[in-house]
Amino acid sequence: MNDRVHQHLIDAIGRLAPGTAPVSDSSRLKRLLDAQLRSRHLDAAAGWLQSRGEGFYTIGSSGHEGNAAVAMALRDTDPALLHYRSGAFYCARAAQVPGSDPCGEIIASLTASRSDQISGGRHKVIGNRALSIIPQTSTIASHLPRAVGLAFALGRAARLGYDTPWPRDAVVVASVGDASVNHSTSAGALNTAAWLAYSGIDLPLMLVCEDNGWGISTPTPDGWVANTLQGHDPIEYAAADSAQPQSLLKTCDDLAERIRESRRPAVLHMRCVRLGGHAGSDAEVAYRSHRSIEADLAHDPVLATARALVGAGVLSGEQILELDSQIMREVGSTADSYIGTRRLDTAEEVMAPIRRRSAEPAPDPPDAAGSTLAQTINAVLDDTLATRDNTLVFGQDVAVKGGVYGVTGGLQRRHGRLRVFDSVLDEQAILGTALGASLAGFLPICEIQYLAYVHNAADQLRGEAATLPFFSNGQYSNGMVVRIASFAYQRGFGGHFHNDNSIAALRDIPGISVAVPSHPATAARLLRNAIELAHAGHVVVVCEPIALYHRRDLAGEISQVIPYGQLNRWGTGTDLALVTYGNGVDMSLRAAQRLWNEDGIAASVIDLQWLTPLPVDDLLEILRTCDRILVVDESRFSGGVAESVIATVADVCGPAHIARVASRDSFIPTGPAANLVLIGEEDVVAAARRLCARDV
Repeated sequence: MNDRVHQHLIDAIGRLAPGTAPVSDSSRLKRLLDAQLRSRHLDAAAGWLQSRGEGFYTIGSSGHEGNAAVAMALRDTDPALLHYRSGAFYCARAAQVPGSDPCGEIIASLTASRSDQISGGRHKVIGNRALSIIPQTSTIASHLPRAVGLAFALGRAARLGYDTPWPRDAVVVASVGDASVNHSTSAGALNTAAWLAYSGIDLPLMLVCEDNGWGISTPTPDGWVANTLQGHDPIEYAAADSAQPQSLLKTCDDLAERIRESRRPAVLHMRCVRLGGHAGSDAEVAYRSHRSIEADLAHDPVLATARALVGAGVLSGEQILELDSQIMREVGSTADSYIGTRRLDTAEEVMAPIRRRSAEPAPDPPDAAGSTLAQTINAVLDDTLATRDNTLVFGQDVAVKGGVYGVTGGLQRRHGRLRVFDSVLDEQAILGTALGASLAGFLPICEIQYLAYVHNAADQLRGEAATLPFFSNGQYSNGMVVRIASFAYQRGFGGHFHNDNSIAALRDIPGISVAVPSHPATAARLLRNAIELAHAGHVVVVCEPIALYHRRDLAGEISQVIPYGQLNRWGTGTDLALVTYGNGVDMSLRAAQRLWNEDGIAASVIDLQWLTPLPVDDLLEILRTCDRILVVDESRFSGGVAESVIATVADVCGPAHIARVASRDSFIPTGPAANLVLIGEEDVVAAARRLCARDV
């Protein structure tokens, strides 16, 4: 909050005339004002701390303080996923829970203090486990698919008789700004919510759009937000103005109660203003007229609440100004106490919440002899559904059809429509459902049809799934398994969308694991390990090679399984190690046989299985016994797996002993031309011969 905004507020309050206008509940209006003033002065503290080099976040809530009314309409046990202008909501929710200290908690977050109760000094986020506020960054409405997923999960849990961390009648609330309504993430979440409601599925969700009329410097066209939000039948639409506090409180109360009773979603379109620039570095005078800025000052929601209290004779202007001064002193004193606060000071501390925690060893898998890769995966999913009653399997076409490649066939028939079900055709919605279901205590195993399609929703993994333990200091996690039909080698069928070998976008996300099964003999243990990791709170992406699903002619017999399924060794040759994964395993095993028969080169094939994080220690231990290393990488030359493997082992083995063969930096065409850009067995054999011929 800048000085001009505060001066306008106190001047206007000083001019308010007392009256006897009726007021429905004066105590609630006073609580509303208290939360709004605290939020307003916390904005001022953010700027003050930043000016002294002690604060690191200046996106404030000034003008959005009407969201305190939303908090007051809900219970402190209703899970909230909030955008970054939710200071007043936080203060109002904290007032419902004895012992909360909203000022100290927010200032600790502003200053990146390691005492910050939610992130431990990693980021300024609106979150508090004791207040049922789940931390979000929410910059582009990226949290909305999760909010829809959580509301869905609460409804599904009630149908299954499954207990969640929240009461059976809880309502999920999520907030977003008007500009973010235009983002595809928001549009997809609204569409999914409407689809679920239209299908008669319980979805206790209150979506709050706080409309201040601006997207940083871009004005929102008049009527656009209302038009957009009202176009999602059967989602109920309600509108309220934060400058009319009594009406706002009643609208919020009524809407929350209807959602709680009906278990149907609704949107609250709340008019508000943005007092000041988008953030501390944003000078709004560069793109807004003086008249526009003055009009927003007149629409200040804090002033509106003060006006209602004075106009009803509940408080005088002088009493409100004294309250304002009291809160200003309290916030200022708290801010001052955080000067020089202790912060995180090692990389290990920063990364602690996203390091892979230990999981229970996976139980021994059933005998996969005679099974295909698809049948092995199906058997593991079937057993998991049978032994873990919190497991959900879902995705596009996974139910009756059993997935595009039949991998989930029969699971719905055996375990029911509430636990194995089809989703809408939207990868953001699929991942959002998993994110929300995990928060509710389920073990979600979702399917994305093709690797190319996950890029439509990669931020749900990067910005939401991976960051939740980071932003909550490990207090929240969203363990889940994401199965993706992946990679190429489908004999030219499908083109670049159904044959995609780009996994760089998955491998550079901190805090997730990426696994690739390659053979029925090893896939069951790998998938069970992935499920155990998800049960322990990890996000695991399993890229399943489409071309291997139904093959019965896969080469090789495994010779060594490293404990916990970190990697597998096929063969005992020490002249050469072929380090690979996925389709590369069968390809390398065939190449290894040729190298022995034709060249007398004794090669082992090392199946990495885990691409993120790489099983470095086990890999290095095996490679110390091999003379040379060839990385066989079916992904692209640039950004592929080989780059990381070579960088990892070069210091130990020396670069002269290492080479790679990888697919071209190209999309994969349809038809026989696909073989022109993908590596094949001949490429592996030729590269191995060149490497073994080196004078090292």
